[in-house]
This record gives sequence, C-alpha cells and structure tokens, in this order.
Amino acid sequence: MNDTGPYSNYRLTVRLELANTPGMFAKVAAILAEEGANLGAVDIASATADRMVPDVTFDVQSEAHGEKVLARIAALPDVKVLSASDRIFLLHLGGKIHVQSKFPITTRNLLSMIYTPGVGRVSQAIAKDKTKAYAFTSKGNTVAVVTDGSAVLGLGNLGPEAALPVMEGKAMLFKELAEIDAWPICLNTQDPEEIIRTVQAIAPGFGAINLEDISSPRCFEIERRLKSTLDIPVMHDDQHGTAVVILAALTNALTVTGKRMEDIHVVVNGLGAAGTACCRMLLAAGLSHLIGCEPNGIVLRGDGEQLRACRTDLTPCMSKDRPQGSLRDALKGADVFIGLSVGHIVTEEDLDLMAADRIVLRWPIPTPKLLLNWLLRTAGFLRPGARTIRIKSTMRSRFPASFVVHWTCRRATSTKR
Repeated sequence: MNDTGPYSNYRLTVRLELANTPGMFAKVAAILAEEGANLGAVDIASATADRMVPDVTFDVQSEAHGEKVLARIAALPDVKVLSASDRIFLLHLGGKIHVQSKFPITTRNLLSMIYTPGVGRVSQAIAKDKTKAYAFTSKGNTVAVVTDGSAVLGLGNLGPEAALPVMEGKAMLFKELAEIDAWPICLNTQDPEEIIRTVQAIAPGFGAINLEDISSPRCFEIERRLKSTLDIPVMHDDQHGTAVVILAALTNALTVTGKRMEDIHVVVNGLGAAGTACCRMLLAAGLSHLIGCEPNGIVLRGDGEQLRACRTDLTPCMSKDRPQGSLRDALKGADVFIGLSVGHIVTEEDLDLMAADRIVLRWPIPTPKLLLNWLLRTAGFLRPGARTIRIKSTMRSRFPASFVVHWTCRRATSTKR
C-alpha cells in the first residue's frame, strides 16, 4: 500500500452517481467547502452522456462529521451516493496478520519430514533437552502479545475483542521492525490470578511475553509474578516501552536547551502504568524535582533524596486521597510537562505558566494531549522565554529491538540499565 501523503484519521472515498451536466459536481464541492471537508481526489469510474460516476476522496473531522457531509450530498437533486468507504476500516478487513509457511509442501517426502513420522524425531530430541526448542521450533522468535482489554490505548476498558485490532497492529510492528513473529492473545478475563495462570500455561510455546493494555495497578503484580515464575522475557510495554522512550526524548531535549536532569522540575500527568514507570525511570536517571498529578490534583511530590529513596515503590511518596494542589499549580515554573492521561485537560494558558525553554512530551494515543495551534505558535520560535521544545515521541520503533536484546541475553527481566 503506497500512502505517503498527509495523514488523516478520517478519510472517506465516496462513489457518487450524478447528472452529467455543467455545474453538477460544483454543488458537491460546495458542500465539502461549507462543511470544512478537505477534498483530496476525484477519479471518474464511468461516464455517459447523461450520467457520471466519480469516486470522491475527502477528509472529515470525525465519524459524525462524515455522516453529516454524506447526508447533505445525498440530499442534492440528481445525486445518488452509491457507496462510502473508510480507508482505515478497509485496511482492517479480514484482520492485518496471517500465518505463512516458510516453504511450500511440494512432495510426499517433504510432508513426511515436516510432519509425521519425521517430526517425531525432533520432538524426542526436544524432550531430552528443552533448550533445543529454540533451535528447532519457532519459539525463539515468537512473542505472545497478551491483553485483557482493560486499558486499550487511551480509550479505556473496551474488552478483549475490541483490543484485538490493536494487538494485531502490535504484531505487525514486531514483524516489520524486528523480524519477530508475534501473535495476539486476548483474554476474556480481568482477574489477575487467571491472567497469570493462563500466561504461565501458554509460555512454553513462546520465546517472550509482551503484556499490553492491562490497567493499573493490576498490571504491576501480573508482571512481577510472571517475571518471577517464567524463564523467558516478560515485558509490560506500556510501562517500560513508554519510560525508555520518554527518557531518551527528554535527554535529547535537555541537550538542546542546555539544562541538566538534576536541575529541572518535571510534571507528570497520569500515574497509571506508564506514568508510574516513567517517574521511576527518571528518578533513576538523576531527576531531583518531580510532581505527579492525577485527575484530583497533585498526589506525588518530593525533592532529592526523598524521591530517590522510594523510586522503586512510589506509594510512600503519594497522597492520592489528599491532593496538594491542581495540575495548573504544578505547571507554574515547571521545565517539563509529560502528558500520559486523557486528552484535552490542559489549556494554552496552563502551559504558558511553564518556565522558559519549556519541554512538552505529549503522548498522542489516540488523540493529542495538547492544542495543536498552541504548539505551532510556540514551538521552535526563538524569542526570549517563549521557546517550547516540542517532542512527539512513540515507543512503536523501540520495543521490538528491546525484545531482540532480551533474547540475545536470554534475560527473563529488564533492568533500568
């Protein structure tokens, strides 16, 4: 699929049938303009002296906006909407992944080698030495992407079926970026004990476990227990993937601004799996001034030794039932804002309270946390006290490589190093 143009999350291709008369298509284009829909392409599928069938591609602002535009077009005289397709849904038809054999079965002898009776010899060899499974099966290059659907992207508890397309996308990233075969395991339970037992039971068939989109605080105990009982890498991507990428992005941004990790004041909004892991990672990297916020306000605050003393367990430094101020209070004079919660909770005025050369790490899943107009207005604009280092970071390009490192080292756990 060749798609290198500007990205749109809501792009429709609509096939119309309309009268082949001068000015007829102009009426369609006028509706698109009035509705603020961005016309992309017009391809003529067929045309006669009386009728014309064009395929019209345009961007809309949301699903509801798209339905409104289509309703207005359909209401035009001598215009019929034959079909309408959303390119994202078309891309997902039938799923995004499949199993493919490494070589075709072309002869009976080959069939006897890859299956019975030949495969029996391989099974007997592995029974004598289980480590041979890494050499003679797909185990050494296969990841189980496990979820219970309780925290799908930033959309909430959608369940295992709704999590499946996300896990398929994760499997594609493993394959495309690291040549690792991954498979979605979407569990119809949100009980931590059942999840742990299930993963332990399927672990022999995989070389690593990638926990994904499991809500906190359950995810911490699930990961801890699996790491202590399995002899293969276990990684909760929402924690460690996010934390490593944010640390890398912040390190680069500090180089640009000339600030030091031990001097800056950081505000992390959202102390779920990702937020907690990021706080711990930054503290391990030398951060001394940190404020953590939840929806009810500031619940984590401390300086220097106090924070570093509890970096492995932030609970003693938290006061979730006794907030010490608002997110707006936390942003006053802050050098860095890391947004890891729901979107649209900070305003331009909130971020303008930050210090000079402020750094904003936004996590745009599934929608940007910040106002784009504000970012475009302030980012990369060199005037005293108003420069914003804008970082749009993602772990999608980082976590497959992490699994390669774990496999190479045969590590069951990841470390801060």
